[in-house]
Amino acid sequence: MSGYHRPIMVDEVLEGLDIRAGGVYFDGTAGGGGHSFAILAADPTVRLVATDKDGDAIREVTERLSPFAGRYKLYRTDFKNFASVLDDAGVEKLDGYLLDLGISSHQIDTRERGFAYMSDDAPLDMRMDDRAQLTAKEVVNGYSEEALLRILREYGEESYASSIVRNIVRERAKGEIATCGALRSVIEESVPAAYRYHACARKTFQAIRIEVNGELDGLKECVEGLTRRLKKGGRACILTFHSLEDRIVKNVFRAMSEGCTCPKSFPVCVCGKKQEIELVSRKPLTASEEEQRSNPRSTSAKLRIARKVE
Repeated sequence: MSGYHRPIMVDEVLEGLDIRAGGVYFDGTAGGGGHSFAILAADPTVRLVATDKDGDAIREVTERLSPFAGRYKLYRTDFKNFASVLDDAGVEKLDGYLLDLGISSHQIDTRERGFAYMSDDAPLDMRMDDRAQLTAKEVVNGYSEEALLRILREYGEESYASSIVRNIVRERAKGEIATCGALRSVIEESVPAAYRYHACARKTFQAIRIEVNGELDGLKECVEGLTRRLKKGGRACILTFHSLEDRIVKNVFRAMSEGCTCPKSFPVCVCGKKQEIELVSRKPLTASEEEQRSNPRSTSAKLRIARKVE
């Protein structure tokens, strides 16, 4: 696959989806098409609806899935627009869905996309969808000090957010911070020396990327909505790569797996809450040691799986 990594935890995803003959599946983050290919290859009667907002990914997955022509529909849009996509595809209920919430290797490795903090002269971009208006350069140079501080603390969980933001504001007053290398230099100057050489820019870059792409906006509502589009017995599989998105998925699954919340002293239920899903595994699955050795980007992956009960 040209420039795209192997799909992470593909065997675990297929087992989690429990592919049904004649089933209809949704891959909301098609990427290079690795998971989509595996789903379609699992059974010749399976159909797939897939989305991705990255134009490079759409081109790659179109080529990748060419052996399955007629069995899938592909849309260039955010997976959070699943309702209109599924309606357009004529799909009312799903047998399963997959969301792989990680950034792709292709996006990281393509210098001009501006995702990698080690790419010195790469432009500060970080857009997963190059049709979007907001870029990392505009966030770094245009956001208020208070807004930057909130982003780094909430999205990056950065301990040195105050000093990093203070120095960003100081440096941009001298001239625009336009490259990944320039931003990394500011970050390195803002942290203690002992912390400086341990990928100290990673959390700040993550925070800005999340802001640029609105990665957490509406995620809770999307997971709820997609899960409610499952048939009885249908499966939800979600791969997360950092604590913020994993916490959202975990809390949604927990809430939907709970039934009546009335006090036990009540003779009958008055809350009307019914259990919607059951967790296939209490704790998230992680990549095997072998996969982590061969693909270091799988080390932070967590796979949560749920089954629709009604």
